[in-house]
Amino acid sequence: MRTYGLTLLLKDDADVINRYKRHHREAWPEVIGRLKEIGITEMKIYLIGRRLFMFMEAVDGFDPTRDFPRLSELARYREWDELMSSMQERVPEAKEGEWWAAMEEVFDLNW
Repeated sequence: MRTYGLTLLLKDDADVINRYKRHHREAWPEVIGRLKEIGITEMKIYLIGRRLFMFMEAVDGFDPTRDFPRLSELARYREWDELMSSMQERVPEAKEGEWWAAMEEVFDLNW
């Protein structure tokens, strides 16, 4: 099992933040199914202010560079991604080409 911590910002607009939360309470089944198909076994998104933190677990062998682009093979997922992206902004710490910025793991209770 591989774990990931990722971060992103929502646009600085209360209506956008509320819409984003509502969409995730009612996430499209096709999107959930596609995430599982590419090997994601757990995903949680947390919010403080407008900063998002995503915790994700994936199967051994999961490669974000290879597997995340596979999500877009499904038209319904592309539609979801466009909708979510319209409400999001990159964090200043993001590397070039990174949307959700990868975070460094600095502690694990089980180490």
